[in-house]
Amino acid sequence: MAGLLLPAECAGCGAPRIMLCDECGAALYEPGPREVRPDAPPAGLPAVWAATVYADQPRAVLLAHKERGALGLARPLGGALAGAVYAAVRGGGGGGAPDTRRREDDLPLPTPPAVIPSRALPPFLLVPVPSSRRAVAARGHDATRRLALAAAADLRRDGLTVRVAAVLRQCRAVADQSGLGARDRPANLDGALTAVRGAGRLLRTASVVLVDDLMTTGASLAAAAGAVEEAGARVLAAAVVGGPAPLRRPTGGRGDRGATGGRSGRVSGRSPGS
Repeated sequence: MAGLLLPAECAGCGAPRIMLCDECGAALYEPGPREVRPDAPPAGLPAVWAATVYADQPRAVLLAHKERGALGLARPLGGALAGAVYAAVRGGGGGGAPDTRRREDDLPLPTPPAVIPSRALPPFLLVPVPSSRRAVAARGHDATRRLALAAAADLRRDGLTVRVAAVLRQCRAVADQSGLGARDRPANLDGALTAVRGAGRLLRTASVVLVDDLMTTGASLAAAAGAVEEAGARVLAAAVVGGPAPLRRPTGGRGDRGATGGRSGRVSGRSPGS
């Protein structure tokens, strides 16, 4: 009701009367799915793919969704995460290196393209990195799980077989990661994550892609990978919306979801601000 009666602002740039403008929506897909790595990666960190760099408009949009409860942003953020997931599955053993050629008719990119996989990929599970119960209660929603569900829905529309398995939880109290330095974060999460009882059977049915909203030091993803592997599952890779500067540039360079595996540049027609 408030959204209908009061003028909204773009979460990325503050433009009035729209939740997410086309320019900021497109920023979620630039420079496109890339493999990223922190400066000092913790032990056990899998290969990580990010849709965009955690800075400027993407950072503002992620914070608006996570901390300020702008739930309508889950769909465009989930679409960006879906592109990183697809790249992670392909790059992590699901079909070889991504094809990163850009088509001229893909430019400009104001909306996320709906894409068709070039060939079938095996089924896989999306396992979101859990937040503490206190953080979820304070925010009023589980931001990472919401993004995982949005990404899975987007990928299923493209014909992939994917499920969300929110089976990890924190088994002891941890400090707020945002208040810790890179050296302290791995120790803070060491042994703090575990799979819920009975999750091993589900996790062993398919390869696992860990998902999170962002990666800074990689400590959370490394801890989640350890918990999944302890449950007897295989972690294929990890995917996030925002990450550090790219580890490497793909040959040819393309910034949209169509960058991987020859996925079509067909545009969906749904606005990022819808």
